[in-house]
Amino acid sequence: MFDIEHYFEAKSVEEAVRLLSEHEDAEIICGGTDVLVKLRDGKGAGGSLVSIHEIPSLRGVRVLPDATLEIGPATCFTDLTNHPLIQKYLPYLGEAVDTVGGPQVRNQGTIGGNICNGATSADSAATMQTLNAVVVLVGPGGVRRVPVTEFYTGPGRTVRQHDEVCRAFEIKPEDYVGFTGCYMKYGKRAAMEIATLGCCVRVRLDDACSRIEETRIGYGVAAPTPIRCRNTEAALAGKSVEDESIYELIGTSVLDEVNPRSSWRASREFRLQLISELAKRALKEAIRRSLNHEAPGAAVPGEERR
Repeated sequence: MFDIEHYFEAKSVEEAVRLLSEHEDAEIICGGTDVLVKLRDGKGAGGSLVSIHEIPSLRGVRVLPDATLEIGPATCFTDLTNHPLIQKYLPYLGEAVDTVGGPQVRNQGTIGGNICNGATSADSAATMQTLNAVVVLVGPGGVRRVPVTEFYTGPGRTVRQHDEVCRAFEIKPEDYVGFTGCYMKYGKRAAMEIATLGCCVRVRLDDACSRIEETRIGYGVAAPTPIRCRNTEAALAGKSVEDESIYELIGTSVLDEVNPRSSWRASREFRLQLISELAKRALKEAIRRSLNHEAPGAAVPGEERR
């Protein structure tokens, strides 16, 4: 039995904001795969919960009129992986969330919780960093948009205020059109494992598919918060895809931009080895996918805008 003072079921984002404002001890719950575990362990006992699970507007994936992809925070991992728009335009995001826990967790857990709980080990976090996703927050003062690269402030901490609700994640077309990508996760087990390290590498090649036009590199558990390796990204620009030295370049350069720690899951030294090796492998796979013409086209088809 969980020690909960009040349980509120919000019917709209505005109602959820109001309930959070009225109850300082309240916490948002949707899938509950993180919140209920904390309550079971006695953290936040005696507080209140505001459920946003029954707000339809917070679920699903949509294409906005300007071709921005909008992901509802209450979308569970299974639905995200299987959504046609994700499979077509962001398959590497589906690939990332498909590594979360087991089927039961993926059927219940949501991308909103995965991002908003602030964990550096969140499997969606590295990929969302490389997508320049924007977190749309609604609070008493209105709507504000925060780039996910500025969303995290420390381990388990974000800029989201207590009385704010995440309404959506927005991804602009320039951040996904023409890119291929690959997410790689290392854990001691093949399934049901929190990431010891997560790495996402995305590339966009030139029209001749001979050189790297842009690279984006994101990590989870390589620092106190999910991070991008922007110096390494810049160093890879213009490099030939046939130049084997690019893999040594990425594997060496990223080490100057990370700050992993030792924990019971892995030592700092082992994580540094993983940081280098996963970057090489993910870059190679992202390039292979691009050469096989697996990148989205130049525009979002009009019939998919809904």
